[in-house]
Parts: sequence; structure tokens; C-alpha cells
Amino acid sequence: MCETWEQIIDTIATGLKPYLKILRRPVTVEDMAGLTELKIKRISRFDSNKAEEKIAAIEAELARINDDLVNLKTYAINYFKELLKKFGKGRERRTQITSFETIIASKVIANNQKLYVNRQEGFVGYGMKRDEFICDCSDIDDIIAFTGDAKFMVSRIDEKKYMGKDIRHIATFEKNEESKIYNLIYQDGLKGAIMVKRFNISGITRDKVYELTKGTEGSKVLYFAISGPDNGPRVNVVLKPRPKLKNLNLEVKFNEILIKNRSAIGIVLTKFPIAKIRALDAAPNSSSGLPVPVKPVTSPSPATKEVANPEDKGKPKSQIKLDF
Repeated sequence: MCETWEQIIDTIATGLKPYLKILRRPVTVEDMAGLTELKIKRISRFDSNKAEEKIAAIEAELARINDDLVNLKTYAINYFKELLKKFGKGRERRTQITSFETIIASKVIANNQKLYVNRQEGFVGYGMKRDEFICDCSDIDDIIAFTGDAKFMVSRIDEKKYMGKDIRHIATFEKNEESKIYNLIYQDGLKGAIMVKRFNISGITRDKVYELTKGTEGSKVLYFAISGPDNGPRVNVVLKPRPKLKNLNLEVKFNEILIKNRSAIGIVLTKFPIAKIRALDAAPNSSSGLPVPVKPVTSPSPATKEVANPEDKGKPKSQIKLDF
């Protein structure tokens, strides 16, 4: 009987000596310590026979693999023959592979808010219920606002947010919406040229103010509309009368103007002051999914003095209002 750990290890080592020649590696002390943890029934004759069967199966598998390595060409041919049997004629694919689309949360979330705007003060949000209603929206939508000084900004909708005074257009915004084209006529500075441009808006940074003009102080929007790429509006630009200026009417066909990015300054329409801008086309069909264009924006005119006509004495006075 073994009384110490060393005696137990020596006894196991003595019992293993007859089998050391058939073992594939030397027996370590850790191996013998592992044997002491087995229960007596695990090392019975039944378990011994079961272990011998497993060893024989492993040795047979090793012999087969070694034979395949020696005859690798034959093994490869047989392997492909088996593939033809499993996946050849009569075993064509019956399922269909389809692409997996990325689900955008803003497209599937319900419109649980309403967008309002105070154009004069420049505030927008879903908490301004006393102000002008714009559209239904969700609380994770982005919104875009264009102001009268020809600037715009995109921001995440909030209960109340400042987007710049004199808001000319406000709507929800979707990135990379190539079908939405912005049509703009603006004056470059207080006395600068009248410019015209078409552009789309792709990548933006939230809460950053973007210039749509050259950045000249006093620039202002004269006309702003939204359309598709092929249904740009037509407008009539009426110039202020000037000596030697014969043609006072200019027709602008936005379809003939190239669509560029937002930073393009546009082309010169005229260097003369304008009196008013009139839309020649009806608003694009709202069923196309695009907002109806904003009506032409005009600048205030200087005060005009009426000249009394003696023949009109006693008749009600008519007021002439010039839109600029």
C-alpha cells in the first residue's frame, strides 16, 4: 500500500513500463498525476476495450491520410468526382440569392412630431405650436433652412432651434437626394450683379452655416424654387427702366443652366437693377415628392410719389405697387 505521493507515482511508473515501447511519446509526471484523478470504474476492463477501439480507429484514419498524401493526384481526382456526384446535374440551386439592404431608421420611423417655423425670428422646432405649421416629421429627422441672405444650414430637429432670421424655405432633409434641385437667383452684395445658379446638396456638416453666394456682405435672395433635374422653372426678370436700356425683360430657363454643387457662384444674369421676378410656369406637381417651389422673393422698393392728374379729381385713388 502506498502511503506517500511519491510512492503512488513510482507505482504507476512501474505499471507503465511494459507499455512504454508502444506509446507515441514519453510519459510525464503530469500524465501519471492525471491517472490518479480517474475513478476506479473508468479504468476497468470495459473502458480499456473502448479506449482500444478508439485508438485503432485513429490509427486507421492516420494510415488512410498518409496513403492519400502519397497518392495526392489520385486523391484529388476522386475528391472532385465526389463533388460532381453531390452537386452535379440534377442538383442545381433551388434558392435565390438576394441582396440585403441597409435599413435606415429615419425611413421607417413613424412621423410622431410636427414641424413649425417662425420665419421672421428664425426659429424652428416641434414645440412651437403657435407658429406656422410646415409638415409632419419624426424626432430624428434632419431639417434644412434657407435664409434671405442666401445661406443655409442643416440641423437635427429639436423642440426649438435657431436657424437664422428671414427663413425663406424650411423642410426635412435627406442626404444625397440627387432628384432634388435648388434654383436660385440672388444679388451679389448691395449693388452687385444679379446671379443665377442651379445646385444640389449632398454631403453636409450639421449646424454649419453654408454660403450660396460669393460671401459678399449684403447679398440677398431674389428668387428661390425647388424642382427635379428636368423640370426646372421658367421665370421672367423685369429690369428697372434706365436710359438707353431697351430690353427690360429677361427670360430665365433653369433647365438650360448646368447643375453644379452648392459652392458654385453661378453665372451673371445681368448687372442692372431689377424691378421684379415673375414665375412663368406653374409649380411642379407635388405628387413627385418634391416640395412646391417657394414663390419669388422680391426686395423692397423705394417710396414712390404719385403725380395727381386733374382729370382724376374726385375719383378713388389707385395705388401702384412695384415689386422688386
